[in-house]
Amino acid sequence: MTSQPTWMRRDIDATPDACAELLRGLAACLPEIATALRAAAPRFAIVCGRGSSGHAGTYLRYLLGLRAGLVAAEASPSIVTVHGAAPAMADALFVLLSQSGRSPDLVATAAAARAAGATTLAIVNDPQSPAARTCDHVLPILAGHEHAVAATKTVVNTLVAAAALVAALGADGALRRAVEDQPARLAAARAMTWDAWSDSLVRAPTAYVLARGPALAIAQELALKLGECVGLPALAYSTAEFRHGPRAALARGMPVLVLRSDDASAEDTDALTAELRGSGHDVFVAGPDLPCPPPSDPLLDPVALLVPAYGAIERAARRRGRDPDAPPGLSKVTRTL
Repeated sequence: MTSQPTWMRRDIDATPDACAELLRGLAACLPEIATALRAAAPRFAIVCGRGSSGHAGTYLRYLLGLRAGLVAAEASPSIVTVHGAAPAMADALFVLLSQSGRSPDLVATAAAARAAGATTLAIVNDPQSPAARTCDHVLPILAGHEHAVAATKTVVNTLVAAAALVAALGADGALRRAVEDQPARLAAARAMTWDAWSDSLVRAPTAYVLARGPALAIAQELALKLGECVGLPALAYSTAEFRHGPRAALARGMPVLVLRSDDASAEDTDALTAELRGSGHDVFVAGPDLPCPPPSDPLLDPVALLVPAYGAIERAARRRGRDPDAPPGLSKVTRTL
């Protein structure tokens, strides 16, 4: 492995500072946005994103339901862009999440939502992007330039921005304080390594990442990065969904990463972990097996796990002879129709 840090590694290391910059920016714009969204009084939410931003959308949907009392659905852009339908979205909050804000299908779906009467919000890294110009409100994630193709610090900032938005909408002081703690937690996580899990990936034919609730979004993101950077097909499931069929495909030599949340799902997650270990599978649990910051707020705790997990993935990619900065067939800005 080369001793020269990859751009992916440098972006990972920049995450705490990027998050601190985000919090400074939120102080200036979030109160006005939250006031406008509350005044709109949406009855439900529609969340739109692809790739890593889509996983951030999964996280946002959980938080909107848990802390803002809003039923949140995932958008299907092809309904608008391929099939030409115009779903009824009056009285909805439509949230577009995108790092670049340039994918035509996301922009077109946001435009259709606005035309149908939804209140639209773009959570983007580029506040001058087409997505930002299409929406009523813009929440910049302020992550700065990201050099590697694989998104890292932009993903973390999008997740933190989503949590800050929900805290503001619900006047949730506990969640707001947890958001404010994120730069320090991310800095602590940056010093942690998940070498045992990383080593297990080097010769694995595939891998699983399991979680429950908001942490499922983190599992989905890590599975994407395993495919993108390591070239390793990976599957992410909720611990509940895993039992409904996917469990049968798990074989020896397929490492399982479990993102255990310190909440009501913990007992069930522990039972599944014990079952898998009893069957001889390689299971790595964030916390007991892999270091992570002490529990704080269970809604935000999974976000900090991305930092050591990204580092483990970057390391595994290099050990498998791949360049994590330039995954084959991919580019930094992805445009879909």
